Amino acid sequence: MATSVSGASSTIQCDTSAYEEAVETVELDWDNLGFTLVPTDYMYIMKCSEDGIFSEGELRRYGPIELSPASGVLNYGQGLFEGLKAYRKEDGSILLFRPQENALRMRMGAERMCMASPSVEQFVEAVKLTVLANKRWVPPTGKGSLYLRPLLMGSGALLGVSPSPEYTFLIYASPVGNYFKEGSAPINLVVENDYPRAAPGGTGGVKAIGNYAPVMKAQKKAKENGYSDVLYLDSTHKKYLEEVSACNIFVVKDKIISTPEIKGTILPGITRRSVIDIARAQGYQVEERAVSVEELLDADEVFCTGTAVVVSPVGSITYLGRRVEYESKGVGAVSREVYSALTRLQMGLAEDKMGWTMQIN
Repeated sequence: MATSVSGASSTIQCDTSAYEEAVETVELDWDNLGFTLVPTDYMYIMKCSEDGIFSEGELRRYGPIELSPASGVLNYGQGLFEGLKAYRKEDGSILLFRPQENALRMRMGAERMCMASPSVEQFVEAVKLTVLANKRWVPPTGKGSLYLRPLLMGSGALLGVSPSPEYTFLIYASPVGNYFKEGSAPINLVVENDYPRAAPGGTGGVKAIGNYAPVMKAQKKAKENGYSDVLYLDSTHKKYLEEVSACNIFVVKDKIISTPEIKGTILPGITRRSVIDIARAQGYQVEERAVSVEELLDADEVFCTGTAVVVSPVGSITYLGRRVEYESKGVGAVSREVYSALTRLQMGLAEDKMGWTMQIN
């Protein structure tokens, strides 16, 4: 039996008989999902050779892939990744949230990294097929989501430093719950003063795989000292906020919401953009600008946003040994409001006047 997934101007046909037999309910503790890998049934793979054109992709059983030891991704870090989620509605149907934005961001990153990339249509259709093939792993409404991880990597073999002669686009999936172990409780951040995350002119503004290994040293130290994560400052002045290891940062003062501007050193988060639009629609003044660490310490409220964390309130910030706590200021008032509006859209519990969600079955 075949199923079709329609995009803007084409339809991919996919033989689903291989996975239709695996539609039974998954036995998972949906109430206690964390952000850890749970292997699902299928992954999607599509390749591109030197002509820059991606061939028709296919679903394969989830498992190891084969790479040349001389591949561009292993030798020179030529790779990108994305993250997005699928949500189950109360009627059992499944929603995606702004997948076109992930596709556009991957294409932007690919241009910076000299990589061929799938079209927006190819990306979105591949995401849909991956979700449909793993639909039994989409958690019940309100119990989590199916996290999709698209990867684009230089899979061709080469010795000298140059763009890969071949690229592989791959998507795998995992059901997830809360990103931080605190769950929905406020998190505690420490400001990193020694190791900057990115520098002007670098790749801090794209979702390159090489952006994440460098944060692990500071993050490991922070977690050993009882913090949830690390907040990075700009590499030039060590004064202005950039972002947390894997999410954007927002500061609230006198009902004005401020967040670091996009200028090439921080990731243009899709949740970040969505929260800005939602907050403005709710009547808040939102400023995208340079935000100093002094403003952070004097804030009424601080919260983080990202696909994985969604909207997470910050309970405390520690900077150069000084700890500022936000509980006494009514932590989470603004973040709870935007979180509710965002998640109700994502789960199909509110009318989508923004046109952000995409139903796939």
